[in-house]
Amino acid sequence: MDSPSHRRHVRHPAVQSVTTAPESLRDEQAARIKRYLVTMGIRTVCFLLAAVTATNGAPWWVWGLFAVLAVVLPYIAVVLANAVRPRLDGRFNPVTPVTDPKRQIEP
Repeated sequence: MDSPSHRRHVRHPAVQSVTTAPESLRDEQAARIKRYLVTMGIRTVCFLLAAVTATNGAPWWVWGLFAVLAVVLPYIAVVLANAVRPRLDGRFNPVTPVTDPKRQIEP
């Protein structure tokens, strides 16, 4: 019988793991489009609130804040939509099963 000290160490090739695969391009683009639409939706609400508060006699800083947000949010939406996250490969180490072939055969 071989003792554990006489066994040769066999290097197993690295296995592609799901955790090391980058996010698909379709999923990344869908997330960017959703982020853009949400930001532009908030901008539309801010624009409408600026118009409603200005015509109903609200203080200048209330409708002014909504107006500034309505002007600034399109820039923020475009910057966020064009911000591509780096597609890093191998952020996590692959997990390979380590088994003893003799134990699998013996009852």
